[in-house]
Amino acid sequence: MPSRLNPYISFNGNARQAMEFYKGVFGGTLTVNTYGDFGSGKEAGGSDDMIMHSMLETDNGFTLMGADNPPGSEIKPGNNITVSVSGDEADELRGYWAKLSGDGTVTVPLEKQMWGDVFGMCTDRFGVTWMVNIVQPHG
Repeated sequence: MPSRLNPYISFNGNARQAMEFYKGVFGGTLTVNTYGDFGSGKEAGGSDDMIMHSMLETDNGFTLMGADNPPGSEIKPGNNITVSVSGDEADELRGYWAKLSGDGTVTVPLEKQMWGDVFGMCTDRFGVTWMVNIVQPHG
């Protein structure tokens, strides 16, 4: 397997819901391992159905990983990670934007920016900040 760089997001007990939401946005295959799968949920002071590790892999090469934060550890969602999605497939990217921003908060509307691309920034309903950049032909 080649090296890759991808976001890994920690959640406060709602990793399953969040990762299923992202699967609904981007499509692809979601694999989920719970603490119970390894017999360590209740021993760690949590629940067997908490997510130890999950990975979403899409047909167009996106990879997003996530897990529930271990019990007793603090999580500060919203300002600890930003996920960038960019490319030149405008319809596809606008579809992602619509789903991500739908129940979230738009901080920068998806519109043409000073550098010539269409860009927007939002925080989704799980507190994760997303940047969507639609590359425009520069001539």
